[in-house]
Amino acid sequence: MKKQNEDTGFVYSTEFGKMCPDCNKPIVKCICQNEQSPPEGDGIVRVMRETKGRKGKGVTLITGVPLGSEELKKLAKSLKQKCGSGGSLKNGVIEIQGDHRDTLADELGKIGYKVKRAGG
Repeated sequence: MKKQNEDTGFVYSTEFGKMCPDCNKPIVKCICQNEQSPPEGDGIVRVMRETKGRKGKGVTLITGVPLGSEELKKLAKSLKQKCGSGGSLKNGVIEIQGDHRDTLADELGKIGYKVKRAGG
């Protein structure tokens, strides 16, 4: 492996794998990702139901929540507990197993978000 140079950022290293182009550190130890601000949106949290690609099983998706990754994880956990259901957090989208649109819209409204039901 070559020594890191500030002028040329590595994209991949055989020792560490993918490298961050901004801070020249391995992706798993990147300090840039922790400092990123939440994505800018239109200020509306959308709650929708989706079955596509899930073999007919429905999940409720929550998009547009303007929080950082750690706060989003905490929100996802509390919403899953309110619904008594499992779920996950993928790419800034909260997925809750089952159709809980009404419950989640009410809970997010109580927290203070402007909520819209999207989709069918």
